[in-house]
This record gives sequence, structure tokens and C-alpha cells, in this order.
Amino acid sequence: MTTRKVLIVTHGGNPAAVAALDDAVAELTSAGFTPHLHNDDDARSFGDKATVDHIHANVSDAELVMVLGGDGSILRAAELTYGTQVPILGVNLGHVGFLAESERKNLHAVVGRIAAHDYTVEERTVAHVTVRRPVGHMGDGQVFEEITDWALNEATIEKDVRQRLIEVGIEVDERPLSSFGCDGVIVATSTGSTAHAFSAGGPIMWPNLEGLLLVPLAAHALFARPLVIGPTSTFRVTVLDRSPLPAVLACDGRRTIDLPVGSVVDVRIGPRPLRFARLSAAPFTDRLVSKFSLPVIGWREAAETAQAAAATGRGG
Repeated sequence: MTTRKVLIVTHGGNPAAVAALDDAVAELTSAGFTPHLHNDDDARSFGDKATVDHIHANVSDAELVMVLGGDGSILRAAELTYGTQVPILGVNLGHVGFLAESERKNLHAVVGRIAAHDYTVEERTVAHVTVRRPVGHMGDGQVFEEITDWALNEATIEKDVRQRLIEVGIEVDERPLSSFGCDGVIVATSTGSTAHAFSAGGPIMWPNLEGLLLVPLAAHALFARPLVIGPTSTFRVTVLDRSPLPAVLACDGRRTIDLPVGSVVDVRIGPRPLRFARLSAAPFTDRLVSKFSLPVIGWREAAETAQAAAATGRGG
């Protein structure tokens, strides 16, 4: 008989997660699965490829990765599944849990759906991030190193000293667009548009939109509005030579790298998506309403009542 493996990712220091883990292991075992716990909280280093083969060997034979936690735990799980065909299924234990598919109270039903293969797989685009940063001089010129990584939600270039701004230049497809002083710049995927970029005033992008969103953070400029580009374009952010400070780049708030003055960051849509297991066919609009508790019921009922009253008046 073929073993059905589920890898569980959770936060071992959270009492609610520990209780949920006990229940999940019991439910999965009862349904015929072999659950495995991944308990590594540490993110790998930016651009580190040395551990990828080992991670994939541990994950690629799993049917899926079940995440017990919030969106932060799902970002941890994404580091395990990126580059594989294994989908992630999130069971929310956090506050919003925008990437999660179900809530803790529905765990029994979730396992039943997985056991019956009663779910679909949705692919989400990922940002490919390339950093070129100066590491020294040779003759009259600078020597650069190039490092690549990726992000499910966003790549954020921020100052690493609180008191002053960084100076950045923005390009699209290698054409200069603007430059300004700021606290930082967020480049987000459509998935990440509901995360850090949303908190910074960026628009929400529907997840089926293959594009990238750039949101300046506290920019000292007249033209510093959010920008959206299409799937074949590239954002370039340069830490300008005139910048009084270096910067730091973070992918999904987990993998970081220092950006000395003169560093260049290119962000484009990556070639490999991440996969998520979905139990509901509800449209993204309904997810927005549910997760953000948007006030639609009151005005919708009022509109329907007014429409019915108008119809009655016409009928009389």
C-alpha cells in the first residue's frame, strides 16, 4: 500500500499551535496518512542554494504541506515547497490568515477532504529577485557580485538606520522613471498586494493578475505613487551613489541581504509558481470580504429593499 505523506509546518512556541498539532496528527493518522513534522524555524540565507536539494528530498514525496498557523508560517512553508509540485494548505491559527484555506475549527473536515482528494490546486506567481552589489575594486572600476532569490509576497528595500532616508532610483525595463529619498520601496506580487504593500497604501491586485506592484515608503517626492507593471516587465531599484545610507533587502521578511550604496535590485515575475491546495471555489472577492470583514451586508440589504419597494410602487 502506498504511503500518503503530509508534512506539517507550525510554530512550536505557540500553545495554540501545539494543541492544533496534536489534533492534526491524530486526524491525519486516523485517515491513513503518515504525518511528518517540520520544526525548523530558521530561514535560509538570501540566495543560499546549498540546502535546496536536501529540502526537496524531504518534501517532494509528500502529498501536500499542511500549515498550522498564520501567513508567516505559510511563508516558512513556501521555502520548503518552492521548486516542487507539492501544494500548501493553510489552516489559520492567526488573525487574518489571508493565505490560509480553512480555520482551526474545521480541521476534521479538512483532513477528510484531503483524504478524498477533494481539493483543487491553484498556482500563484512568484517574484524573481536579482541583486548586483559592489564588493570591491579592480583597477579603475568596481567589482560586483550577483545573487538571486525569490519572494511569494514581496521584496522590500529599506534603510537600515532609523534617522535618515535612503536615495533610490526607479527604472522600468531599464528605462529611468524617477528618483527620491524614502524609507524604502516594496515590490510585491499580486499575492503580496494584501500584505505589507496594502498596509503601505498600495492597491489590492487579484491573484490571477500576473504583474508586480511597487509601493514607495514615506517618499520625499511629488511623484511617488504605487505603480503596477505587467508580466514581461522588470522593476529596477538602485541605491544611488548619493544615498547617505546603505540599505537592506528582505524577501518575504525572512531572507535578507545588505545593499551597499551602488547596489541594484531587479524584480520580475519568476518562471516557477508556488502551488496552493484550495477547498473552496469561492471567488477572491468573497475572500476579501471574509478576511477583512468588509461591510457589504447592510448596504446590500438596503439596496435590495429599496429595489423591491420601487418595483412594488411601479406595480401599483
